[in-house]
Amino acid sequence: MNRTELADFLRRGRARLTPSDVGLTPGARRRTPGLRREEVASLAGMSVDYYTRLEQSRGPRPSRQMLTALSRALRLTDVEQDHLFHLVGEEPPRRETASSHVRPGLLLILDRLHDTPAQVLNDHGDVLAQNAMAKALVGDVMSRPPRDRNLTRRFFLDPTAHDLFPAEDLEAHARAHVSTLRAVTAARPDDPGPAALVAELRAASPQFATLWQEHEVSLRNRATKRFVHPLVGLLDLDCEVMLSHEHHHLLIVHSARPGTEAYERLQLLRVVGLQDLTPSSS
Repeated sequence: MNRTELADFLRRGRARLTPSDVGLTPGARRRTPGLRREEVASLAGMSVDYYTRLEQSRGPRPSRQMLTALSRALRLTDVEQDHLFHLVGEEPPRRETASSHVRPGLLLILDRLHDTPAQVLNDHGDVLAQNAMAKALVGDVMSRPPRDRNLTRRFFLDPTAHDLFPAEDLEAHARAHVSTLRAVTAARPDDPGPAALVAELRAASPQFATLWQEHEVSLRNRATKRFVHPLVGLLDLDCEVMLSHEHHHLLIVHSARPGTEAYERLQLLRVVGLQDLTPSSS
């Protein structure tokens, strides 16, 4: 691990970004360009003290999970992410599988959607990034342990996931999860991620095992979805799916047509649902 080079690389990566690059408000007047350490730490899901020690060449070796989080927070390109891994003495992520590294351009789009719930997933259901409105709608998925960020796993193994949807829609959601995973595993038989998820769910969920035997195949696509929110009630939202082929990533955007009841409730969610998510100006 090259601590000196790592510290320099992190400092320079932080200095080249502005708050608007990552969806933050500028806040109080800044004495130096770039993001603050606490802002990078928050975006990466680590403590400020831990990040500060990395920048001061005295931090412990970051885990692969932490390196991926730093890459996402600093909006690194693939080449820059590989360099970050090399500085720590780690092999960069394999590109032939569904990468957990979200391209900076996709994150920029996500950050610009201030009034619309949006999140980035890989094609077998791992949530890789969320904007503030998505957190207000479905919860802060990125704060959970990595294995609990998979929407399909959570749907079949965590009953509380069903609270997000009307009871009469649950069967359709279950079938959509299974048929999508069936298509992904067939398309990438050598990718261990989707295959391991299928094996786990067939053993742990009788419902998943039954639906898997039906061999239905589909992919996530445009649809209308209904969400039940504890503060604003039922929302009928249009779901748009934009595909990034290179890394098997999906940008999922939920919107409502102006003038509809769902639109008014989404605007209310923007007010009441973001109160605890507003970045600190310190």
